[in-house]
Amino acid sequence: MKPNDANGKLPTSERPFRVLVISGSDRRQYNCPGVDSKARTLMLRMAERLPQEWEIDYEDLGNVYARARIQSCNACVSTSMALCVWPCNCYEKNHSSEPDLMWDLDMYSRLDLADAWAIVGPINWYAPTSNLKLMFDRLVCMNGGNPDENLIEHKDAELAKKLEHSPEWEDLSVNHLEGRTAAFFCYGDGGGDELDREGRPKILRHKEYFDPEKEPFENDRDSYAPLVWQCRYGGVEVPDHLWRYVEFGKDQKYSDNQAEDMATKTDVFRDFDEWADGFAAFVTRKGKVEPGKYRAYGYEAPGHLKEDLKAKWREIKTGLGYPPEGSSPAKQEELGLNEDLTLTPKKSEGEKLRE
Repeated sequence: MKPNDANGKLPTSERPFRVLVISGSDRRQYNCPGVDSKARTLMLRMAERLPQEWEIDYEDLGNVYARARIQSCNACVSTSMALCVWPCNCYEKNHSSEPDLMWDLDMYSRLDLADAWAIVGPINWYAPTSNLKLMFDRLVCMNGGNPDENLIEHKDAELAKKLEHSPEWEDLSVNHLEGRTAAFFCYGDGGGDELDREGRPKILRHKEYFDPEKEPFENDRDSYAPLVWQCRYGGVEVPDHLWRYVEFGKDQKYSDNQAEDMATKTDVFRDFDEWADGFAAFVTRKGKVEPGKYRAYGYEAPGHLKEDLKAKWREIKTGLGYPPEGSSPAKQEELGLNEDLTLTPKKSEGEKLRE
């Protein structure tokens, strides 16, 4: 059935089971690729195949011209775990200056509402797609993020450092989506028709630069290992048999390996259906997941105009050489590190070098 977000208010025993299926390819026919992805085909196929008494939510993360993109993680955790807010408050919904697809699509809420996630995507350059990597980077907040931004006045780094060392922090820092299940179906083409008989790129002039015996993975499914282990690290179960890689299109031109070719010239649907059925069977046995103490579903970000003005004043003072006393910027300035006193932080280092 179609998802009904209002069911998130019901007791777990009374609401339907819910899954979220994600197409992680960067391609959409409404951008320069001009063609929809194989991941989208598989996502829609899975949505039709899963038990229809479930709430089946799905989303395509593919790039669309003029639509917001998933903004990158600002690595707040590296300053203080307490500065990383759950759900992420580095960005917000419908923002004109920094539009963010994670918020515009309500992904935090939808991930929270689902008992299980099924993620489908290609391998791009020995790694997950950039959009999937961005999404999971922005999910760092699910692993111990601060559920109360008021305690740090929205984004006060010094307050966050104090909170991280306080007795109350232990009760606040929890895995907010723990208990769910995630499954990954990734696929690749073995380099298409780019490789020679030895496994080196045909157009490579410096053959000695590339040793095919030393490529990063023996099993290409390991290209998705960072996402799998991030899930497991945060208490999201990824059963090994639901982490699958399938290869097709090897020795073919990329233009001959589209969704229509996958559908008519390969056995990928058979492999995918087996994986999808295994997913359905596993999560059925496991059952519904109780929501966490601090939910993304139903969350409404507080206003922070006063806090933004305070942060801007901190930025100006720091740029003039007067950072908060005892702060990391103050200590770094004292040690002569980073050379970052400026009132024009948008100016690039390359531009400054050429002045």
